[in-house]
Amino acid sequence: MFEVVIGLEVHVQLNTNTKLFCGCATSFGEAPNTNICPTCIGLPGALPVLNKEAVHKAIMFGKAVNAKINQTSIFNRKNYFYPDLPSGYQISQFEIPIVGEGELFIDFLTESDKHKEDGSTKRVGIARAHLENDAGKNTHHGNASWVDLNRAGTPLLEIVSEPDMRNADEAVRYLKKLHSIVRYLGISDANMQEGSFRCDVNVSIRPKGDTKLYTRCEIKNMNSFRFIARAIEFEVNRHIDAWEDGVYDKVIVQETRLFDVNTGETRSMRGKEDSADYRYFPDPDLRPVIISDEMLAEYSKIPELPDEKKNRFVSEFGIKEYDAAVLTSSLEMALFFEEMMKEGISGKNAVTWLSVELQGRLKEGATIENCGISAKTLATVVKRIEDGTISGKAAKDVLDYLMTKEPVITVPDNVNSMADLVNAIDNQDVDKLIDCLGLKQVSDDGAIIAIIDEVLNANQNKVAEYKSGKDKMFGFFVGQVMKLSKGSANPNKVNDLLKEKLS
Repeated sequence: MFEVVIGLEVHVQLNTNTKLFCGCATSFGEAPNTNICPTCIGLPGALPVLNKEAVHKAIMFGKAVNAKINQTSIFNRKNYFYPDLPSGYQISQFEIPIVGEGELFIDFLTESDKHKEDGSTKRVGIARAHLENDAGKNTHHGNASWVDLNRAGTPLLEIVSEPDMRNADEAVRYLKKLHSIVRYLGISDANMQEGSFRCDVNVSIRPKGDTKLYTRCEIKNMNSFRFIARAIEFEVNRHIDAWEDGVYDKVIVQETRLFDVNTGETRSMRGKEDSADYRYFPDPDLRPVIISDEMLAEYSKIPELPDEKKNRFVSEFGIKEYDAAVLTSSLEMALFFEEMMKEGISGKNAVTWLSVELQGRLKEGATIENCGISAKTLATVVKRIEDGTISGKAAKDVLDYLMTKEPVITVPDNVNSMADLVNAIDNQDVDKLIDCLGLKQVSDDGAIIAIIDEVLNANQNKVAEYKSGKDKMFGFFVGQVMKLSKGSANPNKVNDLLKEKLS
């Protein structure tokens, strides 16, 4: 039996307006080699000047993970050659990073609020987080390679974990939590498709009970949670197979590998360097970074983080811990929920209609930000259920109309004006839409009793069966009343009044 050992190096592109050591813009998608200057492309004689805002954002992250902040840190030159690194070295931090040891907790809550055997949370140590400038980007076309240096010099915060994760699930949970934290802090857009949040995965194995760290392989530049999980699983199996076949030392070597998304396999890219190979030395053009007590106090101010928000949602709104964890896993979802709660609705109902009904209707590529439904609109739908104006079924019809912008249910005969219906949909006017569709619940006792009498008179034989002890017939009567009322009768009223009539 083997134990898997996983450590992650995550590169977060900080959302500063300018690069780490010069005034060039960090915007994405510009024409190749347009956001460059002598400093960020490493021309001789060009001097770097540290971006103060990058330091600010690094300290914010450090405070979020309970890390030690080094008030004196230095930048080093990390020497290696690659076509998209024209200077021949990267300016990074080695001996004294700005952010020292910290920690992050990953959750194992399940929908039934039961915990995994190893507890509801697991601590993952963070070894360090240091600032460095990014390299450019190579694109390959046949036998030619093109170099775009627009990204060269953009500020990265490299977050290095301890080798504390034991399977792909833990690694992905860690990454998702980290992704959530940097989004809550507002220090990065963490857009994985654009490379703003990417990681290198270090994988090794060892016999159960052994504490030695064996040869690790690094899977480079991963930017998809799903592919990271697949890459880890493949690499773990490769290591185990080599060990069991007796060829571990020959097959498993310290190297950098790439993951092929088409085959689901990793392949060798190059030998993995040790720190000595980079010939680190202090950058002679940059003085040590000194963080004053006043700066540290100012930069340590951070917003409410996912765990804090989760605990507040549980205590303030009375929702389950699992539901709170789902809501707070995404900043956008958490903010949407909070806006809904401003309308004075039940937390439990808000969770259901946001995480189940609305999320379940999102088509591929859609998000709650661009689906066209505002938090206030969805809260109004929930409020109309709670005040008895419409039934839950009718509310689903209302939401279908609002999201598809076209009729998706049979338009009732009492819709006098399609223009009014379209106008209600376009303006997200829930109350007007309910009126146009004739979905208002009938709660008047007299009207419901009249329908009940009609149903009972038409089914005297079934009434006799019910009174003889066949309690299941009650559901039949409820269904008939709801059918005759075209779903408009208040179900609670129907149940209460039927019980009276049949008693």
